Amino acid sequence: SPDRLYLSTNMASSSTSSSPSSPIDYEAIPVKVLKFSVRKKLGLYLNPTNTVAADWRDIAERMGFSYLEIKNYEKRESPFQSLLDDWGTQPDATIGKLLLFLEEAERKDIVSDVKYLIDESCREYLEKPVQVPVVDSGHQDRSITVHDGHLPEMFDAFICYCQSDFQFVHEMIKQLEQTDYNLKLCVFDRDVLPGTCVWTITSELIEKRQRMVVVISDDYLDSDACDFQTKFALSLCPGARTKRLIPVVYKSMKKPFPSILRFLTVCDYTRPCTQSWFWTRLAKALSLP
Repeated sequence: SPDRLYLSTNMASSSTSSSPSSPIDYEAIPVKVLKFSVRKKLGLYLNPTNTVAADWRDIAERMGFSYLEIKNYEKRESPFQSLLDDWGTQPDATIGKLLLFLEEAERKDIVSDVKYLIDESCREYLEKPVQVPVVDSGHQDRSITVHDGHLPEMFDAFICYCQSDFQFVHEMIKQLEQTDYNLKLCVFDRDVLPGTCVWTITSELIEKRQRMVVVISDDYLDSDACDFQTKFALSLCPGARTKRLIPVVYKSMKKPFPSILRFLTVCDYTRPCTQSWFWTRLAKALSLP
């Protein structure tokens, strides 16, 4: 349509200059830079289920979410903001894509009303790009795990799990550490010294380790700690180019598989026909350089 052509042409001809008079290359700016106030205003438009105009569910479909995932978002207090948070972890989630989805859904009213706020977030990002937090080098000599000494203890993978799945983590230790695989897993309850700040230490451990095994279950989906660990690890490897995250499913789930991990290959223990290969596949993935 002429309107979409205008938006696409406008994006293609723009540059990344932060000058207020310069056009913005929306395709080059991740959607995660949007301020809370912008997300809230978008939610005010899209959260109400409207029989006339397209709502958040239409945008969710364009983002690639499945029917079951969308039904799960309906339970959230602000479905669109939750949706935007999860979609924003994907490497191709840009401001340009979001604007295009709104245009395709014929919600130009939203684009017109919120565009200046989006531009404000974009220009602030261009002036001071968002960076992944790095661990202060002044803390490198600090002991954070039980066997840290002059040199930090080395692990092959950090295990992300919730307490209700700890029995499977024990089995993982048995199969991967106490066999010929001879791998070393970082298990928070076993290896981390008490008295440390949970979020800071978790970030440091994930950043230092090459791999992170994510034990997926219904309880995992309700864990704030697991949510933080997963999103932090994803921010370190957009698009999973470094094969950093390895999702593991060991029992059947009633809830939908987490949308932010759906683009990763899963190590599935629930299928009897593949259980005999499960530990070999997982060990091989953790042993890759």
